[in-house]
Amino acid sequence: MTNPIKFGTDGWRGIIAEDFTFDNVRICAQAVAEYLKQAGLDKQSLVIGYDTRFASEDFAAAAAEVIAGNDIRVHLCLKPTPTPVVSFTVPATKSAGAIVITASHNPGSWNGFKYKSQDGASAPGEVTSQIEGNIASLTLKGKEQGGGVKRLALDKALKKGAVDYLDLAPAYFNHLGHFVDIEGLLRQKLNIIVDPMYGAGIGYFKTALQNGNLKITEINAERNPSFPQIQPEPIAKNLTKLSRLVVGQKADVGLATDGDADRIGILDEKGQFLTQHQVFALLCLYLLEVRGERGAMVRTLTSTMMISRLGKLFDVAVYETPVGFKYVAPLMMERNAIIGGEESGGYGFRGHVPERDAILAGLYFLDFMVKTGKTPSQLLDYLYSKVGPHYYDRRDFHISAAKRQTILHRLGSSSPDAIASTKVTRVDTTDGFRFFLGDDSWLLIRFSGTEPLVRIYSEAESLERAEALLDEGKKLIGL
Repeated sequence: MTNPIKFGTDGWRGIIAEDFTFDNVRICAQAVAEYLKQAGLDKQSLVIGYDTRFASEDFAAAAAEVIAGNDIRVHLCLKPTPTPVVSFTVPATKSAGAIVITASHNPGSWNGFKYKSQDGASAPGEVTSQIEGNIASLTLKGKEQGGGVKRLALDKALKKGAVDYLDLAPAYFNHLGHFVDIEGLLRQKLNIIVDPMYGAGIGYFKTALQNGNLKITEINAERNPSFPQIQPEPIAKNLTKLSRLVVGQKADVGLATDGDADRIGILDEKGQFLTQHQVFALLCLYLLEVRGERGAMVRTLTSTMMISRLGKLFDVAVYETPVGFKYVAPLMMERNAIIGGEESGGYGFRGHVPERDAILAGLYFLDFMVKTGKTPSQLLDYLYSKVGPHYYDRRDFHISAAKRQTILHRLGSSSPDAIASTKVTRVDTTDGFRFFLGDDSWLLIRFSGTEPLVRIYSEAESLERAEALLDEGKKLIGL
């Protein structure tokens, strides 16, 4: 094994055939089985899903063989399935949790292993730490005793009834009808272009909104594990084709989902990308104003301060967490929050599973357009009329482990009094180094929990100001 298996902000990820191998997936699955036994959950079933990446179904089958070999029943997906659909299926089938074979938005050379808990949410740190401990013990046992992984061949497991194939989509689509007026949407004559980015979200918006007046066109809607010419992350630079088509076909909106469809990207009617922060704030405004919902809102520390302003405007509490939906979900459940979101474009909603869901987020956004009669750009203007303009940007830099330590030492040993000629009023080191400035702008420097990256974030009242802060952030870390 090249690198130790560690669960970051959302599971373990590795390069296929280097770190992400069948042997390592089996070790992870055995570690999950042992966790279930340790937690007294092994009498319940486990859901196993996967995305459209190279050999994902084979890695999922390998995991199923191990779980079944430990006398734990498995519900195995019939086909590539969005992570939020897998998450929904966990409580729906009263399962103990789920394994999802996916690397989310990473490039095509990667794959990953996510674990979901009983409620369908990303497993909390104490659970993944226990699984990691089991992995370490199994790895050592494998070296000393020839392995500790139990397996039951898939054909035998199916014949025995230890594994069954399950189509997760029908129950999920029925569930969506409790949240969105699907019939009302179907009466509209919107022109919608959807880009599932060759990922697990292929066909989901089309199926949810079929047999109505809506015109829905899908692009990049076939399975292609190489994700040609894009990385399956729904951000502006990866959505140039979608932008051109929105403009060329005079579409009302463009929707994009990432590799496992738990993150969404939205383009307005002009082909302009709405940042994840703008979408998060717009979804909050929709829930508060159009639907009249009340309750707390949860955001990660990298997300927009517009959420806090909306909280004050509608007199609801706003809570902040470190980066990772595994921190957002428990607080959502504890506070019965109406929404939880993060900077990466993942949003979860009350009454649904406490997990990110790009499909429900997209349907909510369409409903916002219909209920207000506004275009996406008009909705953004409406939001800014309430909270003022906010501009956000982020830059990512690949770094070595040595460079990471250098940056940590550099930032930890001294703190600037001013950044971009503006006084630093407060420094928060909850997750990285976040500098609050006197003009209500902020700059954050933190390391990715899933990739060898250092990320620099900023938010300010103008795009020029946000860019200037990023330039200063780059200087601060010596790049």
